[in-house]
Amino acid sequence: MCTGRVDLEFIFRAFANGMDGVFIGGCRLGECNYVTHGNYHALNLVVLAKRIMEHIGLDPARLRIEFMTSGDGILFASLMDEFINQIKALGPLGSAEGETGGENLTQAIARVRRLVPYIKVTMRHKLDQRLESEAEYEKLYTAEEVTELLEQVVSYYIDPEKCQGCMICMRRCPVGAIEGGKKQIHVIDQDKCIKCGTCFHACPSRFQAVQKTLEEAVPPPLPPEERAIA
Repeated sequence: MCTGRVDLEFIFRAFANGMDGVFIGGCRLGECNYVTHGNYHALNLVVLAKRIMEHIGLDPARLRIEFMTSGDGILFASLMDEFINQIKALGPLGSAEGETGGENLTQAIARVRRLVPYIKVTMRHKLDQRLESEAEYEKLYTAEEVTELLEQVVSYYIDPEKCQGCMICMRRCPVGAIEGGKKQIHVIDQDKCIKCGTCFHACPSRFQAVQKTLEEAVPPPLPPEERAIA
């Protein structure tokens, strides 16, 4: 598999499943077999993942990416031995990390997994960049930027007083997170919502039913029996 297909979800799913470390091996930078240069994308993604790991209290040394050719068998074996010894020194996942900001590590990883679509949408302008060296990628994401990304998460909800049941937002939602029907007040399922803002921009300006909030809690949804629009 090309490393261009590596996703944040793959990385944090591995940790959620109890893996003590994640190793990603790819073609040498500048030597892509498919002319897509997915290895640059993987390096970019790994740097962002490490910053996120630092933020939630997960040791970034548990994630590693290396580049080599199919003929570098000795190098691969050497790197794997080195990485395995490094993980053994860190111990099982969570043994060195402990509690993080009131959340335990399992909860913190689960929260990041839920936010992966939002992270990719919000950071797409940087994730699409292809820099010339690994050193440049190390400067691409700052700790302050990642803190803002994870702590100031936008949420969307539908104002029942303004919703006209037109179904436009529901049809446009890429993940089917909006419940409703014709002449029914629509409701956003917050567990399914990826916070992409599609509904916010799709809602007709004359209604402005979809609301965006940054710090305030999303109001509880109306019960199904109260969603009919007279």
